[in-house]
Amino acid sequence: MPRTPVPQVLRLLLTDKKRIVTIFSRRSFPARPGRVLALLLVLVAGSSGEAHAQEATGRPKVFLDCNGRDCNSEYFRTEIAWVNWVNDREVADVHVIFTSTSTGAGGNEYQIDLLGRAAQAGYSDAMRYQSLPTDTERERLDAIADALAIGLARFASGAGYRGLVRIEGVEEEGFNPRARVVSQDEVEDPWDLWVFRINVGGNLEGESNSREERLNAGFNASRVTPTWKFSIGSNVNYNERQFDLEDGGVFFDRRTDWGARPYLVYAVADHWSVGVRGEAARMTRFNQDFRLEVTPALEYSVFPYEEATRRALTMSYRIGPAYRRYIEETLFAQTAETRWEQSVEVDLSQRQTWGEAGASISASNFLFLPDTDLYTDGLYNISLSGDIQFRIIRGLSVELNGNIGWVQDQIYLSAGGVSDEERLLRLQQQQTDFQYGVRVGFSVQFGSIYNNVVNNRFNRAQGFGGFGDWRRF
Repeated sequence: MPRTPVPQVLRLLLTDKKRIVTIFSRRSFPARPGRVLALLLVLVAGSSGEAHAQEATGRPKVFLDCNGRDCNSEYFRTEIAWVNWVNDREVADVHVIFTSTSTGAGGNEYQIDLLGRAAQAGYSDAMRYQSLPTDTERERLDAIADALAIGLARFASGAGYRGLVRIEGVEEEGFNPRARVVSQDEVEDPWDLWVFRINVGGNLEGESNSREERLNAGFNASRVTPTWKFSIGSNVNYNERQFDLEDGGVFFDRRTDWGARPYLVYAVADHWSVGVRGEAARMTRFNQDFRLEVTPALEYSVFPYEEATRRALTMSYRIGPAYRRYIEETLFAQTAETRWEQSVEVDLSQRQTWGEAGASISASNFLFLPDTDLYTDGLYNISLSGDIQFRIIRGLSVELNGNIGWVQDQIYLSAGGVSDEERLLRLQQQQTDFQYGVRVGFSVQFGSIYNNVVNNRFNRAQGFGGFGDWRRF
């Protein structure tokens, strides 16, 4: 039966101090009599799990545990703005486990399990959604957000959150799914919205004539509010390589890179933002023993920032000084220098039911160059990139992405050149005038699109070979 667009059939609404805010995204429902009534009864009846009758206060605290395709937590947080999303399951009222698996038709079945915690420890519920193999990412995300919102509404109703959600038909005019989010003063957060992340890893591999060791560590701290956005990320990477050469010699390379990159953003108005980005780093591949940079920036968004998950067109300008101390003397006979840089960038992205598209153009150059023959051509960098995933008809999609850049700003290149080993292993950046990349592809899907059977047997099998690696035959 065909899918009939009914954008105003059913939406989940938030009521707060006589305000009505749509938080349920638009989508198409199968044209089945009684569908709306069935959904209404599901929400009114509550969950199949045990519900607690006492009245709850505040807003449900939800921990999202994603592991599957289309796990876009930012999209779900944007579309479902009436719950309190938390980063620690220990403080959550409900733990949402999101997984997916392939169906027989080539689509996906998404499983959303809702498990109560703390006072709601006896609660258990599950939602499922099956996508068609020809659905675009936007269609899948909208449908998953619908299913997740219904599941959370069932939990809220059964857990005693009164007056939080209700079902109501609304007209297309005035549809605004992101008019409100849970504010900071509505929750008790001892961390004051700060989030920290630490990661450490290592790797050792080798053969009889080669060996490689890699160690890395990173730290990130961030705090995001509707007005301010701050983040600082840092990393340390140690890499050691050793190879036996054909002439009996040994190639040995050991290097340590590190970096710290803070940035601060302030929302000036609905379409304007200002910020500043900093960097302190050591980048051996780019012949930089130490780099220090401070770059103020200004950004304008043609569309409201709240629509960024679906469409965005931004223009930004940055300017600031950068200090570099080099490992080896450069082609311009410099061992250390400070250069002012400026850049402008325009980014466009769209996510629609027909597919996705994006394009960007950026240009940068150095300012206040000395008047010598070395800089007669200027020092600049211009790059263009774009991608599109377009569904021509159901079952036939094309994908195209590419980039091209004109590079005239490699002031860091070593005057000593690059050895063959460094060139082959890409340990040092080489001199170039331009760079490019192109990828074109298409996909055709035909046959049954209604096979919703899920069969998980031999999910890890990659081929039909018997014992051993089938790819050898």
